[in-house]
Amino acid sequence: MHKVVISGTGLFTPPNAVSNEQLVAAFNEYVAHFNAEHAEAIAAQELAPLVASSAEFIEKASGIRQRYLMDAAGVLDPARMTPSLPERDNDSLSIQAEMAVAAAREALELACRSAEDVDMVIVACSNLPRPYPALAIEVQQALGIRGCAFDMNVACSSATFGIQTAVNAIQSGQARAVLMVNPEICSAHLNFRDRDSHFIFGDACTAVLLERADAAVAAGVFEVLGTRLATAFSNNIRNNFGFLNRCDERGIGQPDKLFIQQGRKVFKEVCPMVGEHIVDHLEQLAIRPDDVRCFWLHQANLAMNQLIARRVLGREATPDEAPVILDRYANTSSAGSIIAFHLHKDRLGTNDMGVICSFGAGYSVGSVVLRKN
Repeated sequence: MHKVVISGTGLFTPPNAVSNEQLVAAFNEYVAHFNAEHAEAIAAQELAPLVASSAEFIEKASGIRQRYLMDAAGVLDPARMTPSLPERDNDSLSIQAEMAVAAAREALELACRSAEDVDMVIVACSNLPRPYPALAIEVQQALGIRGCAFDMNVACSSATFGIQTAVNAIQSGQARAVLMVNPEICSAHLNFRDRDSHFIFGDACTAVLLERADAAVAAGVFEVLGTRLATAFSNNIRNNFGFLNRCDERGIGQPDKLFIQQGRKVFKEVCPMVGEHIVDHLEQLAIRPDDVRCFWLHQANLAMNQLIARRVLGREATPDEAPVILDRYANTSSAGSIIAFHLHKDRLGTNDMGVICSFGAGYSVGSVVLRKN
């Protein structure tokens, strides 16, 4: 069985940074218009008035201060509050493929590799643009990679599930190197008119290049010591958008065709699940939590990450031990833990260990234990 390393990572950041204040201004204008339009029904108690939001509420509830969006104008238009992303013709590179290619090229460059060195492409993300042809095959063609490519979706855990799939392919000799990318346009599945969730997500794309350890040429690679995945069915995070929607017109346009969640239940159930998962994985590898230099956690909610780190370490984690990128990027679904890894991995010295962990809808959780070489 071949040893596997992560030899390169890449990050595509969208051009539009949107602050909480900007988002709240658009949301509150929508709320004021809605309440005025339905004033009579509200006065008759036939309809509940919408409640305005604030930047302070958002930061306190989530730790988010801003997010990056592929389109800001459509989101910040109170009459629209949806990204404006025109469809491209079938012969043009799709927008998610464009994001993936940008992140992938950075990962390849950092790994000192080219398309000729890669045998497999995995696109792992929460929202794919179409059932087929696979987005991964489009990315494969755009980069000039031979071999095979396929899509996979395990919501916010997609990156760690994708990494384990890549590790398995390399260990078995099926591939020399695998490119795993996470193009997320989370703003497109977000209900920007829902006070409890309109601030949660941002857009981004990450890429990870994995290859055989004995073939890696870049310095400072990360050896994969182990991967572990787990799932447990839950409806507490859900999105019912799909091809069967057209078969029952009553559901078209309903709120459940976008992101919905039972936030308190998710917090209560996911945090212990993830904490136990990481502890058990480290124990399986005979590693003490205090010997781990850094935990690159999924960036969904600051309080969740703090609680998970506390469950693992038995104490509060320092910002250096559990880096936060949530304040700038918001929740970028599968890309979040990889953004944290990409931006903070250089803090580790030779033989330092770290854990990438993602978790979310499913429920699903995946962990990857790494050692800096």
